[in-house]
Amino acid sequence: MPDEPYEPERAIAGTGMGGQMDLAASEAVSLEKMPRGPDGTERPAGRPRSLWSDAWHDLRRNPVFILSGLVILFLVVISLWPSLIASGNPLQCDLAKAQEGSQAGHPFGFNGQGCDVYTRTVYGARTSVAVGVCATLGVAVLGSVLGGLAGFFGGVWDALLSRVTDVFFAIPVVLGGLVLLSVVTSNSIWPVIGFMVLLGWPQISRIARGSVITAKQNDYVQAARALGASNSRMLLRHIAPNAVAPVIVVATIALGTYIALEATLSYLGVGLKPPSVSWGIDISAASPYIRNAPHALLWPSGALALTVLAFIMLGDAVRDALDPKLR
Repeated sequence: MPDEPYEPERAIAGTGMGGQMDLAASEAVSLEKMPRGPDGTERPAGRPRSLWSDAWHDLRRNPVFILSGLVILFLVVISLWPSLIASGNPLQCDLAKAQEGSQAGHPFGFNGQGCDVYTRTVYGARTSVAVGVCATLGVAVLGSVLGGLAGFFGGVWDALLSRVTDVFFAIPVVLGGLVLLSVVTSNSIWPVIGFMVLLGWPQISRIARGSVITAKQNDYVQAARALGASNSRMLLRHIAPNAVAPVIVVATIALGTYIALEATLSYLGVGLKPPSVSWGIDISAASPYIRNAPHALLWPSGALALTVLAFIMLGDAVRDALDPKLR
C-alpha cells in the first residue's frame, strides 16, 4: 500500500473502555474502509446499503417471509388461472349428491346443494384475493395522499383531517357494512371494495401523517428547502421515499383483514351474493349442515384462515425488516 499522509484526526480509535489509542495512518484508513452491516459484522467497503436493500437482505433469510410468500404466490396463481388445478364448474350442482363425502374426482365432497366443494374452494380464492388487493390499493393510495398532505402542510387542513378521521373511527365496521351494503342491489365486488376503502383510509391516513411529520424534520429536507426546492419536489423526492415504509407494513397486514371482512359480510348476506363464488357465501350455506356435512364448512373455512394467516405473517416479516429498532 502506498504511503499516505498522516492525519491525526483519522488515526484515533476508541478502545471500547472510554479511552483512545493512536494508530498508524494505514490502520486508521483500513478501519474506515470496513463499515459494519445491520447485524454488526464487517462488510467490504462500497456504496452503503439503503433501507430497502437492507430489508430485502433480511427478508431473503427469513423463513416466515419465504413460507408466507410461497402461500400467497400459490393463491395468486390459482386466482388468475383456477382451471390449472380445478377442471369443474363451480356453478354446476347435482342435488342427488347433496352432502355426500369425498369421492373419486371430488376430494372435498359436495355441499348442501350438490356443488363440488373443491372446485368452489379453488374459485373462491379469485374473489377473496381480488377484493383484498383492490381494497388495499384503494385504502393505501387515498390514505397516503390525504395523510401525507395534511402532515406536510399542517394548519387547518391537518386539524380538519384529524376530526374527519375521528368520525370514521367511531363507525363500527361490520355495523356500517350491514347498513350501507344492505341497500346495494349490485352483485359485483365493487360495492364491497368501495365500502372497505370508505372506512379503511383513516387508519392509513394517520400513519402516513405521522411518518411525513417525522420525515420533514430531518436535516436533508431542511437543506432541500433552504436550496429552494418546491413543495412537490420535497414531497416526492425526499419525504415520500422515507415515509412510505410504515404504510407498506400496515397495508400488507390489512390485506388479510379485508379478505376476512369480505367473507364476514358475505356470510351475513350483505356482501357478495349468489351466484358469485366466495368463501363467505360457502361458509354461510354450509353452516346449517355442520352436523351432517362438516366437510362443506371445513374446507372453505380452512382456506380463508390460511389466506389471512399468510398475509399477516408476511406483514410481520416486512415490519421486522423495515423497522431499524428491531435490528
